[in-house]
Amino acid sequence: MATIQWRPTVNALTTPTSYRMLFLPRNVVDTPELAARIAAELPNYSAEELRTILTTRNKVVRQSLINGEQVTEENNFTYSLSFTARLNSADDTPPPVDQCLQVRVHASPPFVAEVRHAAQLERLSRDKKLPLINTAEDTLLKLPNVLNPDGVLRLTGEDLAFDAEQGTGECVIEGTESGRAVQTRLNLVSNTAIMLMPEIPAQSQQWNNEYTIAITTHYTEHGTPRTGIYEWMLRTPLAMTLGNEAGILTGGGAASAYVTVTGGAATEDTRLRIQVVQDLVEELLLFSLLDMKQGGAVGAAVTVTQNGDYTLPGFADSAVSSLAVRVDAYAALWDLVRNSYGGRLVDVLDVAQGS
Repeated sequence: MATIQWRPTVNALTTPTSYRMLFLPRNVVDTPELAARIAAELPNYSAEELRTILTTRNKVVRQSLINGEQVTEENNFTYSLSFTARLNSADDTPPPVDQCLQVRVHASPPFVAEVRHAAQLERLSRDKKLPLINTAEDTLLKLPNVLNPDGVLRLTGEDLAFDAEQGTGECVIEGTESGRAVQTRLNLVSNTAIMLMPEIPAQSQQWNNEYTIAITTHYTEHGTPRTGIYEWMLRTPLAMTLGNEAGILTGGGAASAYVTVTGGAATEDTRLRIQVVQDLVEELLLFSLLDMKQGGAVGAAVTVTQNGDYTLPGFADSAVSSLAVRVDAYAALWDLVRNSYGGRLVDVLDVAQGS
């Protein structure tokens, strides 16, 4: 029986540093593969017949939810609906369906228990050479996962070394929407650390500030290339002038900004951060302004449960006393924060006063 593979990886969201178990899937089983496996168990049915059955089953489940029903498969999965909306009074009109309705899928306790009972875990050897990037920090701002064009990016990890001049590897920064740049301004390259002045490829829109970074290297002269991709996204600072709308807090593939700065009050040009924290229990997002120090000043959090206009108060001694934002894609932002940022998304903002 195959094992479930995992590897310890740094949890960049905790201080002091801790590690979490990272699941490494052996394969992705799509619908055709699933149908073929079922056909092997039920030889009286062809894979094509079973694929049609699976597609029809999904259609029936989907229509049942549309009809306002919950679907519970005994000892398997439950499909249900929930809402992410906050009403100021019981008589308030709810937001549009595409902004508040969520589909939830939960495994039943017997299903989970059976998987756990049969599962055998395999911890991947740390001796197997593969570039592993544990942390990325801008050394000028001293902030993690910030890609600062005016700073020096420090990567730490294991088995990172390569020789660019000898052609044994490369470090690549790639935009999640577009653009790719091989890094040439390398200050330090060793097995445990790389320091570089980032060359950042341009992307299509102002709000496309999301990037990945990867290391590729050959450990022997005729060895196959090994690539390690940092699991967290890097984000560049966003420049804006109050009075001119500017997109922020958006995923790389978005056709339009999820959140837009629409105004605010500032006594001088300044740099600060804005964060979104996801509350899975209350099913809401919390917006707040931060200073530029880890663990520094934080403005009062504003609860966001749907699209709309919100005003974020500044923090103590901030040149920005308030920042007005408009949330245009709440559902997409919810998914981005949960799936790509582990429940917390932060952007650095370079704010100019405007006229």
